[in-house]
Amino acid sequence: MIEVALPVWAQVAVSALVLCGAVIALLGALGLFRLPTYYQRVHAPAVIATLGCWCVVWGSVLYFSLQTGAIAGHALLIAIFIAVTTPITTIFLMRAALFRDRRMGKSVPPSLSRIVTTDTPDA
Repeated sequence: MIEVALPVWAQVAVSALVLCGAVIALLGALGLFRLPTYYQRVHAPAVIATLGCWCVVWGSVLYFSLQTGAIAGHALLIAIFIAVTTPITTIFLMRAALFRDRRMGKSVPPSLSRIVTTDTPDA
């Protein structure tokens, strides 16, 4: 691969996007460290994985697209896989924590799957 010198506007844009993603990741890590409960802390990694990841991905897409002259699809695939798997993982972790807390008798919202009406229509 022949390296091409990027124009100044591209260098600034790539740097700004990657720096923005790093700052968002830092803020998410601080939120993970500082928030008091598990249910509040679980949102910080989701923000890191979505917004921070997308900023870094767009920076790398811009950089590699300008370097090679073609769209860098590998970076977009990484972002799509992260965008699909992060909410699923977060949902499973939250459901496991809710299940555990319900079993321990903590004050959490009731399970919607157990709300069943017992009224039967008269024949």
